[in-house]
Amino acid sequence: MNNQAAPRSIDAYLNQLRAALEGEDPALVQDALYDAEEYLRAEVASHTGKAEADVLELIASTYGAPDEVAAAYRDTEAKVKAALHTPRPTPSRTGLRRFFDVWKDPRAYSSLFYLLLSIATGVLYFTLAVTGMSVSAGLAILIIGVPFFLIFIGIVRAMALGEGRLLEAITGERMPRRPVHPGPRQSFWARVGEMLRDARTWTTLAYFVLMLPLGIAYFTFAVAGLSVSLSFLAAPVVTLLASLGVGEALVDGGIHISPGWLESPWLQPLWALIGVLLLTALLHAARGLARVHSRFAKTMLVARSAAGLI
Repeated sequence: MNNQAAPRSIDAYLNQLRAALEGEDPALVQDALYDAEEYLRAEVASHTGKAEADVLELIASTYGAPDEVAAAYRDTEAKVKAALHTPRPTPSRTGLRRFFDVWKDPRAYSSLFYLLLSIATGVLYFTLAVTGMSVSAGLAILIIGVPFFLIFIGIVRAMALGEGRLLEAITGERMPRRPVHPGPRQSFWARVGEMLRDARTWTTLAYFVLMLPLGIAYFTFAVAGLSVSLSFLAAPVVTLLASLGVGEALVDGGIHISPGWLESPWLQPLWALIGVLLLTALLHAARGLARVHSRFAKTMLVARSAAGLI
């Protein structure tokens, strides 16, 4: 039985809900807080003439107490995870088979795709962040600079939400599906001050700036890994073409066959095997790197209040 006093304000309700969800994934907490605040403020606004405490008491039977809402979110989250869970292949008994099981994991391919895509997203995020901050600073002395800054931060947060959903689809790491609720109506300058004080404003901008060097590193790693492993895989084919008299055409076209012992027929299966091993290792590395990056993204993009840090 819950002996906690019934909340008499929306802020008190949200604080109790946050406490009831303590220890849960910060992304889940952010979604729950958004949904609750959106519903409660809409209900209070629709009951004009009634005190906030009276409205909360009135809707308690329909929406539920904070601990009941928290329990419902936990149950829903467990069901959603079970429904979206990617079936894993049956674990192999031997280490060698476990090593090659990565070929059966769709997340390995999507992670490798994300590493290749990160060069484009990194350039986009970096350009948006640097340009937006530069223009905002340049227009700060003019009245138009403040609304421009608000629009810029709104665009950044929307793109950050999309980045989180992309990472969740690729890696399975839980990311927010709702933004942080803007809260009650505030004056224009109060809204600006809140954005400036919000740590998530600056961590999100920092994430966008850091995505350029990270994107370059991820892209370089993925391309280098693919190039080396595919070169080993292609070596037997190139050698075979050279032995069939296609060597001159390949040389004229800019592809040079390495002479000597590297072209020995008995070594060609070894080069192919090395190529397979390198490509398999690349898939493992891509999957692990994407998981690490998704946790870094959660640290930078999820609201600090949802994580219980402020």
